[in-house]
Amino acid sequence: MKGKVYLVGSGPGDPGLITVKGLDCLKQSDVIVYDRLVDDSLLGDVSSGAEKIYVGKSPDWHSSEQKEINLLLVKKAREGKTVVRLKGGDPFVLGRGGEEAEVLAANNIPFEVVPGISSSLAVPAYAGIPVTDRRFASSFTVITGHEGADKDSSSIAWDRISTGSDTLVFLMGMANLSFIVSQLMKHGRLPATPAAVISQGTTPKQQTVVGTLEDIVSRAEAENIKPPAVIVVGEVVKLRERLRWFDNLPLFGRCILVTRPERQAKGLGQLLLRRGALPVELPVIKVVPPATWTEMDQAILNLKDHDWVLFTSVNAVEMFCDRLYSLSLDVRHLAGLRIGAIGPATTRALGQKGLRPDYLPGVYTSQGIIDGFKSKDIAGSRVLLPRADIAGDDLVEGLKELGAEVHQVTAYRTVLADESGTEARQMLLRGEIDVITFTSASTVNNLVAVLGQEWKAIERTKLACIGPNTAAALSRKGLKVDMLAGESTIEGLVQAMESYFQAERRE
Repeated sequence: MKGKVYLVGSGPGDPGLITVKGLDCLKQSDVIVYDRLVDDSLLGDVSSGAEKIYVGKSPDWHSSEQKEINLLLVKKAREGKTVVRLKGGDPFVLGRGGEEAEVLAANNIPFEVVPGISSSLAVPAYAGIPVTDRRFASSFTVITGHEGADKDSSSIAWDRISTGSDTLVFLMGMANLSFIVSQLMKHGRLPATPAAVISQGTTPKQQTVVGTLEDIVSRAEAENIKPPAVIVVGEVVKLRERLRWFDNLPLFGRCILVTRPERQAKGLGQLLLRRGALPVELPVIKVVPPATWTEMDQAILNLKDHDWVLFTSVNAVEMFCDRLYSLSLDVRHLAGLRIGAIGPATTRALGQKGLRPDYLPGVYTSQGIIDGFKSKDIAGSRVLLPRADIAGDDLVEGLKELGAEVHQVTAYRTVLADESGTEARQMLLRGEIDVITFTSASTVNNLVAVLGQEWKAIERTKLACIGPNTAAALSRKGLKVDMLAGESTIEGLVQAMESYFQAERRE
């Protein structure tokens, strides 16, 4: 039985630019054969049992030769596997996808090509440079800046290319920038022609240098521009100053450490990416079940003995509902009870379970819950509070002072996640992190524990926290809070970072 190969373009770098069909192929694949410039986050969208094979190449090092890659695709397909050959940009734009397709066709292997967004278009766009504009350019040409080493002479017709197209886009040409520029000027392109070099385009590490053919080499050298880079030549480059948008995003280029549990880190990471930041995950908390479910199960079975069930985190909702279902019950078991949620994220989690809170405080903190309940006359009410094992006593004591009877049960435990060997940790120690985000007192205490004797490295970066309890945990460690969310939500945390850096730029 033969399998099938999908030649999939992953896009230019930003993982959000992969096509819907490309993502669907990844999710259904048995084997992924992927390149160096593919964003690692895309590999998280594949099934856990999928085989991942790295065949990346750089200008001075190849993990696999092209012939080996071709044979690998044939071999895996003949094993009956669904294979995704995941390539940067578009498979058929200077990506050797045509060669791979030829080999598959010659071996009677079924294949499909799933085009990707080419870096020749996307990278200039992210730098604010349209490759065509009716005022300046009605044509553009994409050219390799790195011809195959097996060629005896250049196949680029410099005498025609240089002035034959309004906009010229060179891919993989950083090492040959000086040669490219000299050939263009030698064959008629004016030295004053605008030019740009864009490194690591569409990612938060994007760098753009603008000049003319006469000085672009020295400017790129002065800025230490490294591959991968796209070179753009033509009058459209002049539009960058008016059209630049990506590197004007509020958190562009900021390296931000996310300390939330792995499952919850993605949401914050996505918000940061949309604002141009580079999220770096260092989950210092792991959410695990309690040592025994006896107390939780008993509370669920006796829900009718309560008037309220109050959720103070998404984790509490998830764990509570998982136990509800494991007891062969569903949300109908909560009929007649009133439900409280601490904030919007918890409300959304309840909504996904078919539940809607009766109470949401105006301020999304424990004190906010207490203040809101003052007008609800809960004296004598029985409140079930499923929460973390290390949650503070402020909420329980505050509810009791209002006359409520509180039944607190452990819905989950937060334990230290052993991430001491991660690259994220090393980035922090090397001073490469701009901001550390904290979303609970546990993230503060656990990051200090993960860093051990080197925990003072935290002092060398900016610190952002989600609310007053988290800020207090930082203060207890003698650490200064630089950014405090006005609203105790992930969105509020991101807004606090935006406001901080906007104020810094104004200064």
